[in-house]
Amino acid sequence: MAVLAESGSNPDVDLLYDINGLAKDAPHWFDRAMEFVGEYGLPVAMVLLVLWCWWSVRRRADEDAASSVAALVWAPLAAAVAVLVNVPIRGFVERPRPFVDHRGLEVLVSGKTDFSFVSDHATITMAIGVGLFIANRRFGIAGIGLALLEGFCRVYMGVHYPTDVVGGFALGTAVALLLSPLAMALLTPLMKAVERSPRAGWIVRRRPASGEQHDALVPGTRKSLESEEKDLAA
Repeated sequence: MAVLAESGSNPDVDLLYDINGLAKDAPHWFDRAMEFVGEYGLPVAMVLLVLWCWWSVRRRADEDAASSVAALVWAPLAAAVAVLVNVPIRGFVERPRPFVDHRGLEVLVSGKTDFSFVSDHATITMAIGVGLFIANRRFGIAGIGLALLEGFCRVYMGVHYPTDVVGGFALGTAVALLLSPLAMALLTPLMKAVERSPRAGWIVRRRPASGEQHDALVPGTRKSLESEEKDLAA
């Protein structure tokens, strides 16, 4: 399977040189920034995006909070499952890193000795991005955008072929979507149980402040009184 990258005349290798060639013309500080962003920055940004989405869902405290939080829990779990699925794929394909078979690449991260197909970084970020999209479209679009940027960075850094990244996107998306119904069936009841817990319920739904209690529709509240006044007027 390593013959996928042996020829420099195929589009995959040509695109690799085109994207990685940008690193040769860029300032040194920019390459160092891309190295940090592609290796650590964007994965951390994805985690922060998940936490931001969780805070937003929890703060709204609507009726679908439990299912939304369940989808958010699934996002990192999907990434973990996708990485596990990638282990036998890498062992079967056995594709060397691009700098092993091709000279003249600007490799920004040294010490990569494992196989190249498929990209773990692309797999993880896309799985989280798609998982976020299941929970919240606005945050999901942002997450998918960060995943696409991560894929570009991996090729720019000279550590992956473009098809490694595309394969990672496909794997992360497939795991997040195909296993989502099963994951939601298991996680949603769990999150509803957590929501009912007096100690852990804050994980799913923000507790209303004392001044917000009047909004509840219970006997004696303003909404109930308005309903009684309408009945009397009739």
